[in-house]
Amino acid sequence: MSTSSEYATFHFHALHHADRPLLLPNAWDVASAAALAGAGYAAVGTTSLGVASAQGWPDGRGLAEVREATLALARRLNGRLPCPYTVDIESGFGGEPTQVAAIAGELAESGAAGLNLEDGLPGGAGLQDPVRQAELISAAKERAPGLFLNARIDTHWLVDAPPPLSVTLSRAESYLAAGADGIFVPGVVADEDVAVLVAEIPAPLNILFAPGRHTVSRLAELGVRRISTGSLLFRTALQAMLGAAEAIRSERQLPDVTGTGGEVLGYEDVQRLAGEE
Repeated sequence: MSTSSEYATFHFHALHHADRPLLLPNAWDVASAAALAGAGYAAVGTTSLGVASAQGWPDGRGLAEVREATLALARRLNGRLPCPYTVDIESGFGGEPTQVAAIAGELAESGAAGLNLEDGLPGGAGLQDPVRQAELISAAKERAPGLFLNARIDTHWLVDAPPPLSVTLSRAESYLAAGADGIFVPGVVADEDVAVLVAEIPAPLNILFAPGRHTVSRLAELGVRRISTGSLLFRTALQAMLGAAEAIRSERQLPDVTGTGGEVLGYEDVQRLAGEE
């Protein structure tokens, strides 16, 4: 690992222990990552839904094609951003511990500062056995000890009736013992539940931002250390595209979805994001 990569990794770890929580926007390609980094965000993550969908594949299926697209994006981001970046690898793309370790090694060599590893099984087939998940985490950390491994617990994700928080806390304990650096529990929205997780998990807690339910300031008050946007920005971009196209077709004024009075990035602006000097 180069000196610059080592510094980025150290800095990324430190961001989880700063005075304010790390607000982590999630990108899906080089241009979106560069735009977010250029806007001054302290770090950038990737969204597995965005990366998969942009390539024409479904998310969360453990597909080899998505794995390759994810690793290719990690390599393309190397040296292009003025901030650390972390990569979502779904559940390890269905791999054995040695395969997940290999992915972690490739990410470290690519310059990534962290990875996100979930315990939801591919295709929505329930949750990984926590002992098995701990083996995946341990293998990844052994191969790339410097990466910030964010262990995602899917007990509350896309379920109608989540189990008691004690189940989540038990998994968190197991994953931290295996070497995880942080715990991510998407789907938790109630203040009281967030407060329990913060109090009981001895590591930085990551919460998925829920529009209309969360504010950054309130999550900071509760002690959350990392706030992810997940696929929200990608889905918002798609909706804005459809709104603009429909306005043109209907001969209406383009909607102001940018918050800048209707201004959009120019051609040359995007060329610079893509790397043209």
